[in-house]
Amino acid sequence: MIDIHVVLATVEDMDHWDEQAEDATEKFNDMLHYLYDKADDDIEVTQFERIIQHVWEFWSKDQHLVEIDVEDLQDWVDHLLATWDDEDSTGQNDDY
Repeated sequence: MIDIHVVLATVEDMDHWDEQAEDATEKFNDMLHYLYDKADDDIEVTQFERIIQHVWEFWSKDQHLVEIDVEDLQDWVDHLLATWDDEDSTGQNDDY
């Protein structure tokens, strides 16, 4: 499995959020921790890496990140894991 601490965001990663960079970093990292906790233990490393990459691409700059509540982020992660398909992983979960 992947060491989740390697893929967590830093405030510098989220500096585009300006004054909200710390809040965005905390919420983003909470989501990554939840993803890590909810992923099947037998998930392939490459598949999990692609999921993490998708989360980074989708949420790190999403304007709703700091506004969305934790339960909705967890629902999004649950939906992502339930519907993830490596064959067609581009944009399939962006409409949640």
